[in-house]
Amino acid sequence: MPTDAVLRELLVRHLEVWLPGVAHRARRATVVLAYAGDDSGTPEAALGAVAEYADRLRGRQLTVVVLAGGGTELAARLGVAEAALPSEVAVHLVPGGPDRLPVALKAAGAAGAPLLSYVDGPVDPAVLRGAAGGRPAEVLLVSSGPVPPTRPALADAGFPLVTEVDLVPTDGTPARRLAFATGFDRSLEAFKEALWAVDEYAGVRYRDPADPAGRVLDIAADPEPGPLRRELLAELTRSGPRTVTELRRYALTSTVYRAADAVRALTGLLASGAVTRDPEHGRLGGDVVVTAARPR
Repeated sequence: MPTDAVLRELLVRHLEVWLPGVAHRARRATVVLAYAGDDSGTPEAALGAVAEYADRLRGRQLTVVVLAGGGTELAARLGVAEAALPSEVAVHLVPGGPDRLPVALKAAGAAGAPLLSYVDGPVDPAVLRGAAGGRPAEVLLVSSGPVPPTRPALADAGFPLVTEVDLVPTDGTPARRLAFATGFDRSLEAFKEALWAVDEYAGVRYRDPADPAGRVLDIAADPEPGPLRRELLAELTRSGPRTVTELRRYALTSTVYRAADAVRALTGLLASGAVTRDPEHGRLGGDVVVTAARPR
């Protein structure tokens, strides 16, 4: 599926941000990769990313747990990738699916240390609570088919910051929903940067689940701001005047866009007369108050 390549790239890009931070502040950490179906090659891609940071893992302990049903074929693939890893990295292949994640993490001694989970399967509250057990914890959750919003389930599990995006293949195959949950603004920003930096020719477009129009977006360094304009205007209509700083944070935490994209969207809204600003002139800085214009 076209979405497989995008998911692999996003996992690798996030590991490239997560691993150096973990190596700097923790003595041990855990990565868990859990699949209800086909793993699509993401375990080898993840181990390849770990191997790139082998020099930073000296004196640290990283445990990689793979929960999947690939049997001997997956074990052989992981064996090849594992050969390039330093002794500080332990890889455990556990037969089963995401429902075994809480037990597998307990066996791996993951509690109380940084934990990154990649879960490709149903939205299961017990699994998400297990993924939230790290200190700190982050999760990439992939759902297929008609799924309920994943944001409430991740929030209930203990993740304060969540973003969702639908990966929509251009060949007409079913879309998949990807959610990222964390406790850090900086990590959420990094994920959003990775989201818009993946291969634009991968045959996938994005759709923001928060956009009532459901418009699909091409992957681009500067994404088309139309849906964000609608979402910011709707937020201003619901909540009343907001500062640019507040609207930047809204874009980061409640839409598929980055904080920086909010300024481009607000510029378009101001030009169209849909919103007003106070003060009326000067730089569109963080303390500028934006108000939805009254309908004529």
